[in-house]
Amino acid sequence: MRRQAPKHDETPRGGRPRAVAELVPQAGRASFRRFGFVQHAIVSRWAEIVGQRYAGVSAPESIRFPAGKKSNGTLSLTVVGAHAPMLQHVAPEIVERVNRFFGYQAIDRVVMRQGTVLRAPARAAAPAPEPVPVELGESLRAVGDPELRAVLESLARGISATTSIPVLGRVKA
Repeated sequence: MRRQAPKHDETPRGGRPRAVAELVPQAGRASFRRFGFVQHAIVSRWAEIVGQRYAGVSAPESIRFPAGKKSNGTLSLTVVGAHAPMLQHVAPEIVERVNRFFGYQAIDRVVMRQGTVLRAPARAAAPAPEPVPVELGESLRAVGDPELRAVLESLARGISATTSIPVLGRVKA
């Protein structure tokens, strides 16, 4: 069978196949910029930035910068009615957390508007972790940092659950 040549109005597709997760940030970037978000990650990671307590009652609306600048901006938040006075008191902390997220003095002040905040659906609880083998657990008790200990325990569980030698890749001949 002969392969048909593409018609004149069809352009051949090129490049590698890409995952949807790789395309979504590019597709949403224009709409986020239109509504004042230079960096869309502040919307998707709001709970990480301000904590679950404040993220449950607030949501970022936009960031407006002075003309020609990308610093000392104004963050607009939508806040659930009765929580607005509380968030006014912690506004300096929110400014600090957002600036820490950006890595520079991006936000100078916070403006709040009362409204409804859509909450993310609750995630299912993670299954209980398997116990760390006794021979590996003893050596981990000496680690002082709790986060490092948790990561090392997770690594130990993964190693103990592995039954075969891991394959790193194929060697080309």
